[in-house]
Amino acid sequence: MQPGFDGVTRVLYKLIENIKKTEVESIVFSPIIPSQEEQPIKMYTVPSFPFPLYKDYKLAILAKRYFEDILKKFNPDIIHINSPCSLGFAAVRFGRKHNTPVVATYHTHFPSYAKYYKIKALEQFAWNYLRSLYNKCEAVYVPSMPIIKELEEQGIEKTVFLPHGVDTNAFSPSFKSQKWKEEINCQDKKVILFAGRLVWEKDLKVLADAYKIIMNQRDDASFVLVGDGPIRKELEELMPKAVFLGYQSGENLSRTFASSDIFAFPSTTETFGNVTIEAMASGVPPICVEKGGAYGVIRNKKTGLIAKPDDAEDFAAKIISLLDDDSTRNQISLNALGFAQSQSWENIFGELLKSYKNIIHKFNESSIYKAVKAA
Repeated sequence: MQPGFDGVTRVLYKLIENIKKTEVESIVFSPIIPSQEEQPIKMYTVPSFPFPLYKDYKLAILAKRYFEDILKKFNPDIIHINSPCSLGFAAVRFGRKHNTPVVATYHTHFPSYAKYYKIKALEQFAWNYLRSLYNKCEAVYVPSMPIIKELEEQGIEKTVFLPHGVDTNAFSPSFKSQKWKEEINCQDKKVILFAGRLVWEKDLKVLADAYKIIMNQRDDASFVLVGDGPIRKELEELMPKAVFLGYQSGENLSRTFASSDIFAFPSTTETFGNVTIEAMASGVPPICVEKGGAYGVIRNKKTGLIAKPDDAEDFAAKIISLLDDDSTRNQISLNALGFAQSQSWENIFGELLKSYKNIIHKFNESSIYKAVKAA
């Protein structure tokens, strides 16, 4: 669990930052934690190993042994799990054993990964596992309505809509820089930006195919990719004129977002897609696809454009439409910026804290009733 590692981790650190501003005590268990000097609150690590199909994802080993005594001593009022791995499952078991309510956030859409690993049985196995885990929770926070609909269709109960926020101090048009385009040799061109992990699950084959369509038609646009991952070399071969900036954070990332012209995000596997709202907060119109959670934050033709999923021709057409129409692109940019500025982390955290309190109250009342009835 390292700040900036991925979208999920950045969301967790925003939660921790806001918890620190209150009188709420909290501790964290994770397979990966920063050094003790960098920990914003007390964190405990549990042993883990890389998930065979995706080595950046760690699976905890014998999690119960490493956290149960600490957690009993801490005596939490509520437990919040952020991953469906063995650590999350062990936390649910602890909650049921010690009469403590457990809630979860649905961050990663694992069932949708099945097609990328060509293991057909993986999708159904994933849904069965997720149902058995999340239906033991008092609430499952989901950041987008399209994903809530899909979870409910799969029999997952107690879903609660809780979108992610955006830090408008970190992502803002104020970071826009004309020099940035010169630095990456994209002067006099409109920049089409992708930001995220470079993995096939982000549907980057669609992006690469759209790149070919657009680059064969015109020379006034450049594709820029921010992020790193196992398929970077393959993408560099598929997109030879694209600019690959690697991993970025802080002001460098803010500058890249704000200085781009269009944000292109073809992923169908997001639960939310933090980068989408970060682009909007930077005054950059996003193009997403109508599957997964990323498009749930967009009003089509108002705050962004929505393309058909897995369709490079339609995705390219949407990009071209904004390249060719400065007026529409600028209006969508303004609309997107206005929406993003209303989505502060403070507001989102306030709703989460309110939900915690309601769940603890209802759970305690229910527990007292059960104890009286049993007596």
